[in-house]
Amino acid sequence: MDKKLTLVGILALVCFALSSCVTARKVNYMQEPDKYIPSYADTLSFEDYKLRIGDRLYVYVYSLDENVMKMYNAGGTSSSQMRQQMSQGGGAYGSYDLYTYLIDEEGNIDFPTIGKQYVRGKTTREVKVQLEKELSSLLQEIPGYSVVSVEVNIVNRSFSVIGAQSGRYPINKEKLTIFEALAMVGDLGEFNSRKEIKLVREKEGVTTIKTFDARSKDIINSEFYYIEPNDIIYIRQIPGYSFGINSAATVVGVTAATISFGVFIYSIVQTGINHVNKYYGNGGTK
Repeated sequence: MDKKLTLVGILALVCFALSSCVTARKVNYMQEPDKYIPSYADTLSFEDYKLRIGDRLYVYVYSLDENVMKMYNAGGTSSSQMRQQMSQGGGAYGSYDLYTYLIDEEGNIDFPTIGKQYVRGKTTREVKVQLEKELSSLLQEIPGYSVVSVEVNIVNRSFSVIGAQSGRYPINKEKLTIFEALAMVGDLGEFNSRKEIKLVREKEGVTTIKTFDARSKDIINSEFYYIEPNDIIYIRQIPGYSFGINSAATVVGVTAATISFGVFIYSIVQTGINHVNKYYGNGGTK
């Protein structure tokens, strides 16, 4: 009976160790969909970002008229100089305030000489056209009027990660993919789930939470492929992997060490039992 119990214990230990293995299937990307890895429908689409309350816009006005340039661009500061000063100043109370326009609670920016402009829900291209139209209408009454062109960009765009490698990360390009986002945070490590990544996204005042499997090759054709500004990515730890085994050699080593320790404890206990039986078998006398 003792031998059977010992064997059962060893088998249970081996099964636990094997189940704790971090296999390639659990961590590799671009895997073919199957019964365990989802196949995503072709829902890939990329829409230009729609401006939201709290966004900051960088606006630069180009003109052949130096006076117009000085009026709208901090004394005629060039676009490159403005960008450099913004990067050095940074922060909510740094150079951002000098060269950017905050979208207020009503969805407006307050632009010099033309006043409040409603921009919420519009793209930067639409705002560019809007400002050019308003400025042209105003400036054409000035003698020697020259055509103006406007540059509009969103500043301080970012996405956030909670769980693994928590933090806020900048978006410095028009299109950022989920794989580029994961690379920015240093990948996920061995013990973080790629199977159930949650994406929190707010659009037009509505917040949605979606769950996807980053291991699926089909993700490149899905709605999850592109990350948008202000997205929140939640990455959870794989349950039961605060202690994990990541190779067959480790499994063998842990199993052998545990068996040896078990045998050692068993021999001590068995020796004690034998001594007790021997003592009472002799009537309690030596």
